[in-house]
Amino acid sequence: MEAIILAGGKGTRLAGVVPNLPKPMAPIAGHPFLRYLLQSLQQQGFTRVILSIGHLAAEIRNGFAHWDGPLEIVFCEEKEPLGTGGAIRAAMRMAQSESVFVLNGDTFATVDYAAMQQQHIAEAIALSLALMPVPDTARYGAVQVDGTHVLGFSEKGRTGPGYINAGVYLMQRNLLETLHLPERFSFEEQVLMQHLHDLHPSAFLASGYFIDIGIPEDYARAQEELPRHIPLA
Repeated sequence: MEAIILAGGKGTRLAGVVPNLPKPMAPIAGHPFLRYLLQSLQQQGFTRVILSIGHLAAEIRNGFAHWDGPLEIVFCEEKEPLGTGGAIRAAMRMAQSESVFVLNGDTFATVDYAAMQQQHIAEAIALSLALMPVPDTARYGAVQVDGTHVLGFSEKGRTGPGYINAGVYLMQRNLLETLHLPERFSFEEQVLMQHLHDLHPSAFLASGYFIDIGIPEDYARAQEELPRHIPLA
């Protein structure tokens, strides 16, 4: 399995707590958050990861140019901000697999990637989303599903339990090349929202631990929780 990790954003909401570091390099119990994410992927059998970098890219290059393990790590650096969609498209051009996972570099979700890949192949679909059940969807916005089919997305702010987008995708390598998209674009807004009914994406219903370190409160919570879920050697 092969993955792209989006690690190029500025992380402005966390800047007051973790200055001068890209979000994926924010220390969790003495180790960069990105290390936990890579360790998890390696444990689940991934063989190659493309790190999409931009803001303070040298920090990530210096931290992960030499990975102690069988996982091959390569870098795709933005010379200027491309948005989440543009960053994915650029990294996909370096991919070797027909279908590639895409993850956010500031989010950890308990996902059975092999099972998600099996469902993706069985449904012969171009795009799959991992969804996570949460007690309150207000911060993220809910995803409406019917079985394994994504029907739509609700705006943030609506309270109550439901499924949220876990920030884990599996897509065909050439998917973004087949759509008429600008050089810089948002994957969430200009692909998921605008092409939802064209793509008919599949929903992989995950369960377990989920955390997004994008705000200081959850970053503080991750200090104790994440090492329990992903012990580092």
